[in-house]
Amino acid sequence: MQTIYADGIANMILVDGVVRVDLVNITQIEKDTSNVRPVGTLAFSVPALIRTHDQLGKIIEKMVEDGILTKNEPQAN
Repeated sequence: MQTIYADGIANMILVDGVVRVDLVNITQIEKDTSNVRPVGTLAFSVPALIRTHDQLGKIIEKMVEDGILTKNEPQAN
């Protein structure tokens, strides 16, 4: 199995029931500009995307419980 590190997502699109997520890495940061390099694409069925969303939410909640992350409450207008 291959491990791919990504700094973020460049694009997401839904075509024929498949969600494609383009992953990128930041290769250089100078002043207010950065260069991004594509590293791969994830392809999910809609049910797989929903399961992944659920799993990501659970790991985020675990990191909050463990004190790794803190949640910021939305500011009232």
